[in-house]
Amino acid sequence: MKTFKGKYVIINKKKYIGKNEPIYRSSWEYNFMRYLDMHPNVINWASESIKIPYRSPLTGKYTIYIPDFFVSVIDKNGKKRNYLIEIKPLSQSVITEAKSKNDKMQNLINQAKWKAAEVWCKIYNIEFKIITEKQIFSF
Repeated sequence: MKTFKGKYVIINKKKYIGKNEPIYRSSWEYNFMRYLDMHPNVINWASESIKIPYRSPLTGKYTIYIPDFFVSVIDKNGKKRNYLIEIKPLSQSVITEAKSKNDKMQNLINQAKWKAAEVWCKIYNIEFKIITEKQIFSF
């Protein structure tokens, strides 16, 4: 099975605030990068730019979670809002949607990551969002 991955070529360079060139690891991430790059309400964005420590539920050891995106937007009321965004399949996001043993294990790990991200976001007044194929395909 061929994977869809590569370096995203930024069109609106002033919007991108990441230190490293954005790399997509799925067509969903690629399409979301394109959306961020082109949408007029997106002020700036970065890919894999924030590191959040969390405890692995499998090993009990602390490790690092790197969410997919940081995004600043102007909402419909003209207010600036900041988001930390993770893109994941529904089967790895909601335990009742898990289709395999691997999906169930990923759910367990993801829940630990996302709990740490929510705490981190609360400190910095950022909203944490998980985007699945349901949201991606509704764009």
